[in-house]
Amino acid sequence: MRLLVRRVKPSARDARQLTELETKTGWKYAIIATNLGPRGLRGIPGSHHVQFIDAVHRDHAEVEDRVRTNKAVGLRNLPSKTWNVNVGWVLAANLAADLDAWTRLLGLHDEPALARAEPQTLRYCLRHLPARLVCHARQRIVKISTTWPWKHAFLTCWQRLSALPAPT
Repeated sequence: MRLLVRRVKPSARDARQLTELETKTGWKYAIIATNLGPRGLRGIPGSHHVQFIDAVHRDHAEVEDRVRTNKAVGLRNLPSKTWNVNVGWVLAANLAADLDAWTRLLGLHDEPALARAEPQTLRYCLRHLPARLVCHARQRIVKISTTWPWKHAFLTCWQRLSALPAPT
């Protein structure tokens, strides 16, 4: 096992979470534990370098962000002590996380504020929409409040997702 330590200047966001040593030295330390040996990965030149391992680790941080998203959409609290109920709950939470990810990727890719937003923010901006469903001339019409700041983002996302072909 190799331990790699990265030292960076802490940002203002990290100031509250610094340890006593980090506060005293003025540096924030990140430790990476890896099982890549001194030769790295077979067939990948340069994979033994510290920079390669650090880049792979930082890319893996996206997975950790998805774990936080899964917890935010319901995986945090399992509802029951029985196995079958919890299996269903995990399945539903993962479906919700997948829908959240695909909505961001396909419908909100050019909205920088919403493409990287937390699930709670998306719930507030897009899913809890101040609108009315009106029936007129055998048609259903969604009337969205004109003062809602995310009206155009919602409409663009809805049009993009509605234009997708049906799965075959």
